[in-house]
Amino acid sequence: MKANLHTLKRRFYRNWCLTDLVSFSVIVKETDLFIQAQRDLKNEAREIVFKYRAQLEKYIDFHPLFEKSLLPLPYDQFAPKIVRQMLKAAQETGVGPMAAVAGAMAQAVGEELSCLSEEIIIENGGDIFLDIKRPVKVAIYAGCSPFSGKIGLRVLPYIRAVCTSSAKIGHSFSKGNADAVTVVGQDAALADAAATAIGNVVKSKEDFSQAIAMAKEIQGIDGLLVILGDHLAIWGKIELIKL
Repeated sequence: MKANLHTLKRRFYRNWCLTDLVSFSVIVKETDLFIQAQRDLKNEAREIVFKYRAQLEKYIDFHPLFEKSLLPLPYDQFAPKIVRQMLKAAQETGVGPMAAVAGAMAQAVGEELSCLSEEIIIENGGDIFLDIKRPVKVAIYAGCSPFSGKIGLRVLPYIRAVCTSSAKIGHSFSKGNADAVTVVGQDAALADAAATAIGNVVKSKEDFSQAIAMAKEIQGIDGLLVILGDHLAIWGKIELIKL
């Protein structure tokens, strides 16, 4: 995979993800997963990552626009499943398919590991896939915002994706200024792409209403949290908690 698969050099915020599950990391080139499961599944997860990276890399070799486009591309029914998920997420949110790559990878790996662990949580650059049996707390890292590390979400078992985009953290591209745009839903590829799309329009607190309107229009999105400095907006099935 080429450099557009963004990675954070030191993901210190992973220390905030505390459960009684076994924690381990899997790093393959730019893919850097923090995984929590009932037992150490590092070897199994690593093989799954290799498989999906190979699929993406091969597809990009034959379709280089897939990696570079900032706009949706035509759906390809013959593409690998992870590619189809990214293409579909892009079409539903109006961004390029690579905006969904972190969420898509987290979910692809998580779904395969779920047969080996009753509970699984996978974080990939701020995008999280969950297959849980109980509520969990997810801390929100929003850079220099006073809300950063002070608030979080109580995530119920029916939520399978918590994905965050930021104009100020990491290497992901954003046209906006938001410290954090967090989307919750059922599909991590869609939530990842939606967080990017919504983040692109948030340049000031006056854009919060537009951000919420966008979230309402994307079928499959259950909730939205937007943080910009000392202002925030929430919509949908978001349970905000103080940490």
